[in-house]
Amino acid sequence: MSTNIQAIRGMNDIPPDEIAYWQLIEDAARRVLDSYGFREIRMPVVEKTELFKRSIGEVTDIVEKEMYTFSDRRGDSLTLRPEATASMVRAGVQHKLFEQVQRLWCTGPMFRYERPQKGRYRQFHQLDVEIFGLPGAEADAELILILCRLWAELGMTGLELQINTLGTKDVQAAYRHTLVRYFEQHKDSLDEDSTRRLTTNPLRILDSKNPDMQSLIEAAPKLVDELDDISATHFEALKNILRAAGVNHSVNPRLVRGLDYYTHTVFEWVTTDLGSQGAVCGGGRYDGLVEEIGGRATPATGFALGIERLVELLKVRGIAPPDTLPDAYMVALGDRACTGTPALAESLRDALPGLRLVVDAGVANIKKKMRAADRSGARYALLVGDDELDNQVTTVKSLRDSGEQQTLNQADLVTLLNAGLCER
Repeated sequence: MSTNIQAIRGMNDIPPDEIAYWQLIEDAARRVLDSYGFREIRMPVVEKTELFKRSIGEVTDIVEKEMYTFSDRRGDSLTLRPEATASMVRAGVQHKLFEQVQRLWCTGPMFRYERPQKGRYRQFHQLDVEIFGLPGAEADAELILILCRLWAELGMTGLELQINTLGTKDVQAAYRHTLVRYFEQHKDSLDEDSTRRLTTNPLRILDSKNPDMQSLIEAAPKLVDELDDISATHFEALKNILRAAGVNHSVNPRLVRGLDYYTHTVFEWVTTDLGSQGAVCGGGRYDGLVEEIGGRATPATGFALGIERLVELLKVRGIAPPDTLPDAYMVALGDRACTGTPALAESLRDALPGLRLVVDAGVANIKKKMRAADRSGARYALLVGDDELDNQVTTVKSLRDSGEQQTLNQADLVTLLNAGLCER
């Protein structure tokens, strides 16, 4: 006996009942981003592997352990995108978009080979928002203000904003030497990952979640103490803008993010409501990435929001999406009615844009059709037999209360259904 084929572990279906949460987030994001002048861009999910090695960093966990990489029939190394920023930069360089300031966004699936757990999957989805061509802290602040407005649109409260600065590349290089000297003095206390990172990417040691490492990390030198004037001025400007806008935030000197391309500002929105997967959204500035990928030097800043985690947070907070159930379920009764009801349904859709109307024009007995109408969740069943068709009327039965069955002409039916639309 053959077994049923299941979805790949960590790559999940999103059934219709779940989609309403996704649409709630996506619709709110589109409204907010449109109000700030952002435009959507779409890129392929497969890119040349070199793109991610050059952008993310060859010694990051993503490139070393998590990418889905394969050779195509020509022998070229290709990778399912693990994040969207590099792809967006590649597209911008390729299509010469960065000759002027660009505010861009995209959404879609990303792929990383990680241990699947709640809120962390091998195929996951992100909203990615980027600004290209603005070097100042006001662009970083704009992204944070966009997220504040998105949280308000979704009725989301209680998220904590953490910010930090990684300074310029020169500051980072000097700080790496300081960190290496410090951790080498405590080499016996480092776990396996931190020992490896000591020679490849010592800043990532600060992001370790190992409880046994926390006291050692807490005592490590802080990058903020080694900032040059340019880095300190940029960070202070960001904090001043956030204070002026009334945005609560805290400085987390251990916040480094997991990608090599960041400079200056980094930030995360975190919650304690999702267990160990506390980061809902994160981002920062990456002024050298466009040049690294082959374009001319272009300042850039952006963020990525994990949609699966935000969906989980909406559920935990009890924030329900608007229902997507049908308003009415039209039942054809009789041979001629089965032929005529689709045209009647189209006339109702013309009269009432936004009406959710399901038509059952197949051949089946009335009991079966009424059970289907009730299961659909519709408010009304619209019964159309041959007599109703001849007399241009519809019998309306309420499925959600004890209201009396009534027979209505087309105008009165439109009035009744429109009242239901207004109550949504």
